[in-house]
Amino acid sequence: MLEQQIIENCAPTLAALKTGNLFSCPCSIAEDLVLELQKLNESLNPKGVFLEMLSCREGRALIYAYRPDRLWRDLSTERVQKLLSAYGYTFSSVATCLGRLKARLYQCPCFPHEIGVFLGYPIDDVIGFIRHGGRNCKFCGLWKVYCNETQAQKTFAAFRKCSAVYARVFAEGRSIIQMTVAT
Repeated sequence: MLEQQIIENCAPTLAALKTGNLFSCPCSIAEDLVLELQKLNESLNPKGVFLEMLSCREGRALIYAYRPDRLWRDLSTERVQKLLSAYGYTFSSVATCLGRLKARLYQCPCFPHEIGVFLGYPIDDVIGFIRHGGRNCKFCGLWKVYCNETQAQKTFAAFRKCSAVYARVFAEGRSIIQMTVAT
């Protein structure tokens, strides 16, 4: 069941097209989900994909699938660091940044919108979303677009195609491990 949810929600990350994806799944016993994630990580980590539970509340877990090398590259840009520093992030490692994100998920009365950085969204769109409170975007697709609408639409189309192919191939019997692109 978890593998299917990962395929449905994280295909662009598995295909090495995107830094990360996020999805919510049922979680009656957090320890069981952690064990299932550990088992999948044993197979996916050597291919460059990591799965982490960011939070678990009210019977739902927030799962983050990501590529640490791409995430570190994204976090290392000056504009991203300037934005995230305002929210208390430090940049010694991916783990440190994820620790701060987890804390923000528990502390914030609303969802911490800087999470777009962790999902590989363009920094201008993340800043635009925060600045405009999610309003007045040029286009709404997989995220709200504030800057380069043409490029975003091409990216959305590529991600949708990838997700459709991954869902079909998974339904035909290919495993998540076979479908994960090694980097």
